[in-house]
Amino acid sequence: MPGAPSAMKKGFYTIIAAQFVSSLADNALLIAAIAQLSAIGSAAWITPMLQIFFTISYVVLAPFVGAFADALQKRHVMFVSNALKAVGCLMMIAGVHPMIAYGVVGFGAAAYSPAKYGILTELLPAERLIAANAWLESATVISTIAGTMLGGALISAYASRFVAHAHLPLIRSSAGLAMFAVMTTYGIAAAINVGIPDTGARYANRLRKPGVLVSDFVYCFKVLWTDRLAQIALWVTTLMWGAAVTLQLLVLKWADANLGLSLSKAAVMQGVTGLGIALGASAAATRVSLRASLRVLPVGVLAGVVAIAMAFYNRNLFPAGMGLRIGAYTLPLYLLLAYPMMVLLGTLAGFFIVPMNALLQHRGATLLSAGHSIAVQNFNQNVAVLLMLGAYALLLTAAMPVQWIIVVFGTFIAAMIALAMRRHATNAREVDLRAMVDE
Repeated sequence: MPGAPSAMKKGFYTIIAAQFVSSLADNALLIAAIAQLSAIGSAAWITPMLQIFFTISYVVLAPFVGAFADALQKRHVMFVSNALKAVGCLMMIAGVHPMIAYGVVGFGAAAYSPAKYGILTELLPAERLIAANAWLESATVISTIAGTMLGGALISAYASRFVAHAHLPLIRSSAGLAMFAVMTTYGIAAAINVGIPDTGARYANRLRKPGVLVSDFVYCFKVLWTDRLAQIALWVTTLMWGAAVTLQLLVLKWADANLGLSLSKAAVMQGVTGLGIALGASAAATRVSLRASLRVLPVGVLAGVVAIAMAFYNRNLFPAGMGLRIGAYTLPLYLLLAYPMMVLLGTLAGFFIVPMNALLQHRGATLLSAGHSIAVQNFNQNVAVLLMLGAYALLLTAAMPVQWIIVVFGTFIAAMIALAMRRHATNAREVDLRAMVDE
């Protein structure tokens, strides 16, 4: 893992542990919610709507969650947020439609995010932020792998047979069992949040003046988008976050259409992509300094190209029956080669996003407060999520094949990051960006 333990302050690893457990629950819940939609016979376009309901909270609450994160100790904000996520799980168990209950989970997640990232700028100096983000992203990705696999296991045929014989109260399906496990996990995450130490950072409580908060948010929005350094990091993190959330669903669809995998097995493929993100994040922490963070922009273009190549990969390219024999089981060759491709895609994404996040956090904390900066970042990123998921839902209703949907998204990502590179080159000719990093 990146960063020497002695370089991180006390409490940092408690934050990492809390993030790991909370993210574990987030990813298991997504698989369980998709399984429940399938169980009630929902149309294919409803699946991206699940994430849209989750994301709306980020956009609507963006002017307020930064102030909320700044007004209280961030460990308390993280505790309340995980507790609210647990309530959303309980609603699903009780029979509330997954889209509505998932929206409640999104409400908790919207409040959690500024506190999670903002506490890093309070606890650590600027030169440790890339390493800290690498730890955070690595923990998130490892939990993504574990969470998706846990979600896949909890909706498997084995879990269904267990539920059928156990006669558990309120739990009538494997999806319900998964949601109960997720609710418990959120409770554990909330308990860990209590152990995070007070950083000593204090900000004025501005929650009593919502009108002022909206005008302040607009001001912060303009500050970050007009700053020559922050605008590029905000541009590409916004783009990549929207693409990543959409790709999370696309991988499940692609694994079904191109590889013939069930939802529980496709979750493993999604987890393998997460392994690559962890590798890329770790590499970025050891090889990329904060001053050199914008040099990774071409990696984002390459990630878009790899996504396009992935679209045309399918099991029909290989002879039937060819694979690696492991005991009594034969791992098909098309799966054996698919895993490295997904790891590569994840590695490129991880190596790209960690320096960009660190740069944006540092510049945002310099120009504004940590909470306000990250709230603006979340607003932009989740507007991108809504737009991309909306486009994905429209393409599904138009019956476009999944491989061409991936081509559309991959081309868009590569083209937009190429435009960001041109803008960065223009900015670098007009101002001293390196001096701005050192401010």
